[in-house]
Amino acid sequence: MKFLFDLFPLLLFLVAYKLYDIYVATAVAIAAAFVQTGLFWLKYRRFEKMHLITLGILVVFGGLTLALHDPMFIKWKPTVVNWSFGIAFLGSAFIGKATLVERMMSHAIQAPAPVWARLNLAWVVFFLSMGLLNLYVAFNFSEATWVNFKVFGMMGLTLVFVFGQAFYLSRYMESAEKND
Repeated sequence: MKFLFDLFPLLLFLVAYKLYDIYVATAVAIAAAFVQTGLFWLKYRRFEKMHLITLGILVVFGGLTLALHDPMFIKWKPTVVNWSFGIAFLGSAFIGKATLVERMMSHAIQAPAPVWARLNLAWVVFFLSMGLLNLYVAFNFSEATWVNFKVFGMMGLTLVFVFGQAFYLSRYMESAEKND
């Protein structure tokens, strides 16, 4: 259910784009992100960092798209989000005692520090690559192709990456279960 909740603005963006155009879709995505963030706060009395970061970048780039009537700004948004996360993951390798991947997953999986470092680096490369790939599609293909890539291609590539990560971590999940 959380997965669908996290995709709420993206799915509404897609529907609005298919029914209207990039400008209506952008306005709908901004409104949906505000609703998403507000509903999360009402339910949990806290904000999720990912929602806030995405909302902030969406407001800036979506707002520029609407104000200047230029879809290039909204096309840059996935790249800025991915690169922001990539930089955060990279920075976590140098700041603090644990990488972001370890902080997010160590409660469920026990793995040696070099494994966490490799996974963190893999996420850095993934986020930076996704940002570049988004720019390639945005600047070399039609707007409709970019929208489909943004919704289905990026989601599909992310799922493949996450499954690959799960496969890589599976040996540590099994050893944790045996120790219990």
